[in-house]
Amino acid sequence: MARIDHYHEPDAPKANSIVVAVTVFIQDHQDRVLLIQRTDNGRWSIPGGGQEIGEYIADTAVRETREETGIDVEVTGIVGVYSDPNHVVEYSDGEVRQQFSICFRAEYRGGSPTTSDESTSVCWVARDELDDLDIHPSIRLRIAHGYDRRDPYIG
Repeated sequence: MARIDHYHEPDAPKANSIVVAVTVFIQDHQDRVLLIQRTDNGRWSIPGGGQEIGEYIADTAVRETREETGIDVEVTGIVGVYSDPNHVVEYSDGEVRQQFSICFRAEYRGGSPTTSDESTSVCWVARDELDDLDIHPSIRLRIAHGYDRRDPYIG
């Protein structure tokens, strides 16, 4: 399913759903961040996805990271809560989702970068290499907040 992110665009379609979702900021021992290249829009992102019924939200972060990257993590904190109503995601099936995402901080526990149905590439990326990649501004913000290690962002 194709995906288009509309970010502070006056002509963006109106949201018709909201879903609890997570993103996950993970660093390795070399201070690199784990990124995937998404299959639905080709952009680079930190792992993430929607919560399933009956699942604790931190377990969503662990599951989504494993599914999308092959990496096992342990959640250690929260980077922030991202709920900008001017960020909507339009899907090819007609859903237009208002962003609502909790970005968790997690520690690497094992596994090797492995692609999935949701990722065409998975790799550890150094901070000074991020500008070379097509990363949506909302994900850039989460990565910056993850590196800053400040109090959780609420916005």
